Amino acid sequence: MKLSEILKDVAVINTPNRDIDITDICFDSREAGEGSLFACLKWMDIDGHQFANAAVEKGAVIILAEDKIDVSCDVIYVKDSKEAFAEISANFYSHPANLLKLIGMTGTNGKTTVSYLTRSILEFCGKKTGLIGTNNNIIGSREVKSKNSTPFPNELHEMFREMADFKDEYAVMEVTSHALALKRVWGLTFEVAAFTNLTQDHLDFHHDMETYFSAKKKIISMAKTLLVNEDDAYGMRIKEEKHENVKTFSCKNKKADYFADHITLTARGVLFDLVHEGQSAEIRLQIPGSFSVYNALCAAAVCLELGVDIEDIKKGLMLVRGVMGRAEVVPTGTDYTVIIDYAHSPDSLKNIITTVKEFAEGRVITVFGCGGDRDPLKRPIMGRIAGELSDFCVVTSDNPRTEDPHSIILEVLEGVHEVTEDFAEIDNRKEAIGYALSIAKKGDVVILAGKGHETYQILGKEKVDFDERKIVREFLNRG
Repeated sequence: MKLSEILKDVAVINTPNRDIDITDICFDSREAGEGSLFACLKWMDIDGHQFANAAVEKGAVIILAEDKIDVSCDVIYVKDSKEAFAEISANFYSHPANLLKLIGMTGTNGKTTVSYLTRSILEFCGKKTGLIGTNNNIIGSREVKSKNSTPFPNELHEMFREMADFKDEYAVMEVTSHALALKRVWGLTFEVAAFTNLTQDHLDFHHDMETYFSAKKKIISMAKTLLVNEDDAYGMRIKEEKHENVKTFSCKNKKADYFADHITLTARGVLFDLVHEGQSAEIRLQIPGSFSVYNALCAAAVCLELGVDIEDIKKGLMLVRGVMGRAEVVPTGTDYTVIIDYAHSPDSLKNIITTVKEFAEGRVITVFGCGGDRDPLKRPIMGRIAGELSDFCVVTSDNPRTEDPHSIILEVLEGVHEVTEDFAEIDNRKEAIGYALSIAKKGDVVILAGKGHETYQILGKEKVDFDERKIVREFLNRG
């Protein structure tokens, strides 16, 4: 593709040779090749400008940059390389997002599950629907492992192009606060978007809750219709700003646009009446927990906004048996239950333990840790929650990354010590899981919290195989 086509409607400071042929676009110098355009992006603690020469050595023929650089090829200078790279990505793949109806899910908790529920409903209606998210990406009939919950612009528009080529009608995607802050979704318009909630997480990146909230709020102007959870304090703040495109869902306020009434919680799932515009419909979802009511209510509201018939919504939700790593029951053949959940924030940990306590016949045993190189402030908070709500907890490692695992555990234990003496401290996560299984008795529920869908552990900067489902089976087979 000619550079002139790639730069169409992109605000550039200078005018390089626009007749250059571009074979690929990238932001990672390791992926540059002959004929590439390399974008110098500033994100997290990385400045792409320092890798420009490396990209040129690998064959890049032009560089996109904000700052002055010295390279042996043409440079396109722009005011904001993140915005420009998103626009260039859309141009390079011929604007595939315009051929799809985009549905975006943002919030601290629930994005993955609501995305899967929404896709289940649309697929039941015969609507071909792609999925982009934390667990995996679904393009046509093909599943692809995710690198990021929300991909970078070149990867994102490439997926949109594949979806459009597969004749997908919808694309349901998770929209993270990182993606909004770093402009990975710059220029997109969502047919419907949803704001599930906002609780403490990612403060290693955002530093404080107001900055975190500001990042999430960027989705308001990107959505034709935004559904917000008004039972969440931050969702209520969005509602009170009185945006014309905002509608609400609630389990508490009957005046919300979408209201869940007559809620019943069981060990097998949830049942409630969805009330909208004076009409009521019974909704069933075979995933337990009060948070499942919010997730199902949100997905149903999204689909109603898209014009889906309520009977199709009911049937589409009934077909869902669960989402990997979200309150996932592991088959064990034992007289106790093992549940894997991605809970890695204070609120999500509280939610899963509270949910399990609603149906556990015996003790609730929680195995959990906190990730390294991430918000340290939440560590004692999560320790306090697990210690207070669990009958017994096993504090262990999660993804320590470059931090010392034992130092992280000591910070978690500060909160545990405040509320209980019924805990064990086992640094090795595999051994911690084995210990929890060894003490489980009839009717107990063992929660393995934090890893969820992940089948690896990050030690230092290396990913090592760590699938908790396999580990559980391994320990049970020993017996």
